[in-house]
Amino acid sequence: MTEFPPQTYDDIDWATLRNNALKKKGWRNKKAKDWDGKARSFAGRNKSSLYIDLFLAHLPLGEDLTVLDIGSGPGTLAIPIARKVKAVTAIDFSQTMLDTLTEQAAAEQLANINTVHCAWEDDWQVHGIQPHDIAIASRAMGVKDLAAALKKIDEFGRQYVFLSDRIGPTPFEIGAFEAVGRPFAPGPDYIYTLNILYTLGIHANVRILTLERDITYDSLEEAIASYSWMFNDINPQETAALEQYIARQTIGRDGRRLTVRRATVPQWALIWWQKDPDERPVTRKS
Repeated sequence: MTEFPPQTYDDIDWATLRNNALKKKGWRNKKAKDWDGKARSFAGRNKSSLYIDLFLAHLPLGEDLTVLDIGSGPGTLAIPIARKVKAVTAIDFSQTMLDTLTEQAAAEQLANINTVHCAWEDDWQVHGIQPHDIAIASRAMGVKDLAAALKKIDEFGRQYVFLSDRIGPTPFEIGAFEAVGRPFAPGPDYIYTLNILYTLGIHANVRILTLERDITYDSLEEAIASYSWMFNDINPQETAALEQYIARQTIGRDGRRLTVRRATVPQWALIWWQKDPDERPVTRKS
C-alpha cells in the first residue's frame, strides 16, 4: 500500500483552486462597455449607499495624504475621499465611469482628483501612475491573475492598502436566480484573496461590512433594472419572472417608490494591511 506524506497548508495551491472556482461561477464579469452603459445610473444609486460609510470609516485619511483608487467607477469613494485628502488618482477601465466622476467632481468644485483610463493588467507606470500613501480597490478584485493584482496594489500603496471582496453570493441574490430558472454558483470570494495574500507573505486584517437588508427604489422599473444587472442577456420571459420575484420581496410602497427586502443580506470583506518601510513581504511559495 502506497503511503503519501501528510498534507499541510503549504501544499494548497490557492491560485489553482480560485481558477477552478472561477470556471464554475454562475455569472460573467462585466466588460468596460457594460459599465459604460451603467455609469450614470450606478453613480446615482450609490451616493446614499451604506457601503460608502462602512468602507470610509476604516481609512486613515488626512489632508496631507494621497490615495490611489483602483476600479474607481463613477467616484463612489474617490469623491468623498477627495474632500479629506491632498490628492486622489482614480483608475478605471471604463472611460464613461471616469467621465461621470469628472462631472461630479466639477459639480463639487473638487480639483484634486486625477483620472487615468487603464486596467489592472496595464503598465501603470507607462500611464504616469506613481505609488500613493494609501491604495484602495473597492469591489474590484474580479481579475484572472489575483496574485499579480495583489502584488501590484501592494507595490503602489506606500503606507496602507485597503481592498474589499465578495462574501458568498454577494452582490447577487440566489432567490432571483431561482425565480428566473437559472442555476447559480457564487464563484471564489474573499477567502481565496486572504489566503493568496498569506502565501505572498502579507498578513492582512479582515472586517466584515454588512449592508442593509431592505433597499428602496424610486420605481418598479428601477428595481427591475437593478436586479436585471445580475444576469447576462436576460430575456423578456425571465424579466417577467424577475418582476414577480421583486413583487414577492416588496415590503412597502409609497407612490411609485417601493422597498424590497433582499433574501440575503449583502456582505463584503474589507481586507487591509499597513506597510512597514523596513520590511518587505517574503513570498512563502512561488
